Amino acid sequence: MSVVVKPVNQKAWWLIVPVILCVAFSAIIPLMTVVNYSVQDIIGPGRAVFVGTEWFAEIMRNEDLLSALLRQLMFSMAVLLIEIPLGVLLALSMPERGWRASAVLVIVALSLLIPWNVVGTIWQIFGRTDIGLLGNLLVGLGLDYSYSGNPVQAWLTVLLMDVWHWTPLVALLAYAGLRAIPEAYYQAASIDGASKWAVFRYIQLPKMRGVLMIAVLLRFMDSFMIYTEPFVLTGGGPGSSTTFLSQFLTQMAVGQFDVGPAAAFSLIYFLIILLFCFLLYNWMMRVGTQDKGGER
Repeated sequence: MSVVVKPVNQKAWWLIVPVILCVAFSAIIPLMTVVNYSVQDIIGPGRAVFVGTEWFAEIMRNEDLLSALLRQLMFSMAVLLIEIPLGVLLALSMPERGWRASAVLVIVALSLLIPWNVVGTIWQIFGRTDIGLLGNLLVGLGLDYSYSGNPVQAWLTVLLMDVWHWTPLVALLAYAGLRAIPEAYYQAASIDGASKWAVFRYIQLPKMRGVLMIAVLLRFMDSFMIYTEPFVLTGGGPGSSTTFLSQFLTQMAVGQFDVGPAAAFSLIYFLIILLFCFLLYNWMMRVGTQDKGGER
């Protein structure tokens, strides 16, 4: 008896053609343009000289760039160390169901709906010592607070602003992970007499690992590309204390109109983000594998 094999209909692949075209138009073509500029010296309209890797070598010797990179790494690491635990703690304290859960979810998500430039403006007013709640409170406590004059206070204010703005994203992701845990796990833990810490350590945290990995990668990439909020709040100052990599790139490309070096730096910037995301992802996967091995 012969078996008739029906041919597979491949026409559905045509449905992704618009997506491919959109990606090519919005990502690949601009990327190729940046690569082209990074190896040329633009002399004038229609005039360019091939310089190879000269701009890359110049960028790597730029001390201001290295300082901005160190400042950016410190900021991104601080963001992860604060926002991830704080977001998980907030998710654990949120109601599980009912109208209270819905109300809390809406309230928590409010800061995520505010445009980035408005966030900077809000904190610009919030940190003023004459009319701002934060600035007035700190001055009332006897602190000489000035985010526009003190480099350390400016950096900390930008960090606090980012924590306020983006911790709810981590909380919502963690909350979704918690709600996806079957009730049977909690019932078994209750029968065994497990403490709240044991439930968190052996049930909730392992089950949230997937969403927390997404939260870490999203927050790292976003914090590493932060631009609008500190630009509106401090303008990168005082000095260069809040001049992060994205603002350094903008000043080079738009302010100084160094198209070649800016294109080379943007490619290095892109590779740095990819490298750190790759390292973070592999480290988290390795930790997850070790935890699963220990549970066995």
